[in-house]
Amino acid sequence: MDSASASTHAYDDVRRPASRAPRALATEAVHAGRDDLARQGLHAPPIDLSTTYPSFDSRAEAARIDAFAATGAEPEGPPVYGRLGNPTVSRFETALARLEGTESAVAFASGMAALSAVLLARSATGLRHVVAVRPLYGCSDHLLTAGLLGSEVTWTDPAGIADALRPDTGLVMVESPANPTLAEVDLRAVAHACGSVPLLADNTFATPVLQRPAEQGTRLVLHSATKYLGGHGDVLGGVVACDEEFAGRLRQIRFATGGVLHPLAGYLLLRGLSTLPVRVRAASATAADLAGRLAADPRVARVHYPRIGGAMIAFEVHGDPHEVIAGVRLITPAVSLGSVDTLIQHPASISHRIVDAHERRGAGVSDRLLRLSVGLEDVEDLWDDLRGALDAADATAATDATADRAGRGVAVG
Repeated sequence: MDSASASTHAYDDVRRPASRAPRALATEAVHAGRDDLARQGLHAPPIDLSTTYPSFDSRAEAARIDAFAATGAEPEGPPVYGRLGNPTVSRFETALARLEGTESAVAFASGMAALSAVLLARSATGLRHVVAVRPLYGCSDHLLTAGLLGSEVTWTDPAGIADALRPDTGLVMVESPANPTLAEVDLRAVAHACGSVPLLADNTFATPVLQRPAEQGTRLVLHSATKYLGGHGDVLGGVVACDEEFAGRLRQIRFATGGVLHPLAGYLLLRGLSTLPVRVRAASATAADLAGRLAADPRVARVHYPRIGGAMIAFEVHGDPHEVIAGVRLITPAVSLGSVDTLIQHPASISHRIVDAHERRGAGVSDRLLRLSVGLEDVEDLWDDLRGALDAADATAATDATADRAGRGVAVG
């Protein structure tokens, strides 16, 4: 076999791995997308940074382009051009599809690029109406509400999905656990209510470690890969796990719009998947411990923690949430989530600021709500930091109250 043939076969092995007996999630996380490496004499996945690839048979290239235009199926043989596909990115897509239990996965430059591609794919067939359940990630909410891609949205609760469907409904969208309240929906019941309309479930918070929506009837599984899949706060990406038919349409949208994932990002995301089960389970154990401590703290009004567990906590404080944010020292006050270090943010000010205030509060995102993404630090160190931040917020509130009383006294006098 010549080198060109070897390269062709190796690339096809990445995209269409041979059937095999089912493997445990932890095993898939380590080996999926890498099964061909030993045959190539490699241990670590290579990074292919090429934007274009040589071909001396232009007639064959024309046939491959025609085939892609017809179905969106990945071209047979070696790569053609970076917008059509990349071997490193294909490894990540293969691995994520295996973890989610779907036929395929299509990666994008960000989670919002992935959601945009889904909306464009449905609206291109004349199905512009979306039924959605709040809360969603703030930018997802904004994209639907503003109609920036020509979509029209009907917001409802899970029980109202069936009644909200119309002949032009192209998609139903939910997020469970939801950002930022961690509200959960019964995905199997929702999928049943959707009938023939595809259900898109944002699985960013849970990851396939805690739930696999496709097993409950969800056709499309969305991830902001920036979060737990990458896991280290150093890569942007998005991905949709789905059946091959829908994947073909998404590849066509990606090719036309250019929202491709960079190969280096694909490499980092594939590497992130290898430790995903370990990271999620370790951070979840710490989060469950912290949720219990917060629930017992008199300065905390309410704690939201999902039944399926996870590394995310939302809690409402009696005092000023902004002072809690200002008081952390070990925990990082920042947007995003799913990193190895713990992050805290005030959704009403940042991640969900773009959502109308009335709608935001109606979805349970109160002005006193804080969102905590628990990392891999020791639980005692994290609790010491949270307790100190709550102490500082209390002290500030007491000082303000004293000044306010003094001020009122002077005014009355």
